[in-house]
Amino acid sequence: MNAPHIARPFSRRRFLRGAGVSLALPLLECMTPVFSRAAQSASPKRMLIISNNLGFLPKPFFPTATGFDYELTPTLSPLAEVKREFSIFSGMSHPDVNGGHSAENCFLTAARGPTKSGFRNQISLDQFAVEKLGQLTRFPSLNLGVNIDKANRSLSWTRDGVLLPAEDSATALFRRMFIQGDPETVKRQLTRLDERGSILDTLREQMGGMNRGLGSEDRARLDQYLTSVREVEERLVTSREWELKPKPVTTQQEPTDIQDKKRIFDKLELMLAMSQLAFESDSTRIVTLMVDAFATPAFNIHGDENTTEGYHGLSHHGQAPDKVKQLADADRQQMVILASLIQNLASKKEDNARLLDRTMVLFGSNMGDANKHDNTNLPVILAGGGLKHGQHHAFKHDNNTPLCNLFVTLLQQMGVATDKFSSSAGTMNALV
Repeated sequence: MNAPHIARPFSRRRFLRGAGVSLALPLLECMTPVFSRAAQSASPKRMLIISNNLGFLPKPFFPTATGFDYELTPTLSPLAEVKREFSIFSGMSHPDVNGGHSAENCFLTAARGPTKSGFRNQISLDQFAVEKLGQLTRFPSLNLGVNIDKANRSLSWTRDGVLLPAEDSATALFRRMFIQGDPETVKRQLTRLDERGSILDTLREQMGGMNRGLGSEDRARLDQYLTSVREVEERLVTSREWELKPKPVTTQQEPTDIQDKKRIFDKLELMLAMSQLAFESDSTRIVTLMVDAFATPAFNIHGDENTTEGYHGLSHHGQAPDKVKQLADADRQQMVILASLIQNLASKKEDNARLLDRTMVLFGSNMGDANKHDNTNLPVILAGGGLKHGQHHAFKHDNNTPLCNLFVTLLQQMGVATDKFSSSAGTMNALV
């Protein structure tokens, strides 16, 4: 393969053209080639976050003992062979994030009061990391879904509280990652990126002289707007550079999408395989994946065994034995899939390290007990990432520890210099 064409670094002079002294900037990272920035990360850190928005049956999920000597519960039993590779947490939740299903979009944002009038979501953990780390890979992050209601549910949200739609097609994701467009297609995409840049140049020129005569609040609002414009410009420059770089090559065959919603766990396995492929090809370092159980009809658990009704209906089991048994089987099947993922990541080598040791895998839910619409005492498992694992970390069930404490530790492990995210009140340094 010929060496990729490296785009010319984005000059400071070009960036400031027509902007006036009010937009004078220091030397920015975006003014050096994106490939040089990516090369600086010799040991990439990665993060995969999975959420089932109906959670798990609490009693069969949580161990009774704490520390290293806890016994695996019926739900966790499929993880026996990888027990030292993960940690389990109890007594954690997001303060004031309640309202049952209304909390499903807040799992990675911890935005308070999702049922209150005028509620507005806030930036999610993955997008916060992207903001701080910059774009080191072709895709800053990948937001995926299984059986997802794309218009209404997502784990990823912008700083302005806007939903980022999830990709639910493994085929489309594969093509985005590996199928190179023909020269004419690439040229059209570059033209579109350049046109967007021209529009932003025009906006800045029109706004450049507006500061004079504005009150302090309007100046602050205008400055915020222009800051957003600059951020978009940086992303456009980076996107242009990646359009000029050949996509990675894979020996994997293009997957075929699973259309049948009842095969929810087959679809989950496929999307997790695609996530691992994205990490192995360094197409991204951050993946979020929502399993939309709420939108799932009667489904296949394993083999020829199917549920008698939809996932949501089962979750409101009212302690009916048949429903509880079906849910318990579904919960264990997800742990079978998680165990397989952990083993697969552990078996892959990157330089002299296991891919698992560079990849944090968090599996949890916004729902502590779907039968009661309870959003406290959330089920959370964390694997990999080179962290200290093997323990059950238990916190007070009547006065939960903020889940964002764990999120801060994840951010720090990713290389983000921060000691605060959303409702956090500390970190989980025992893992480091």
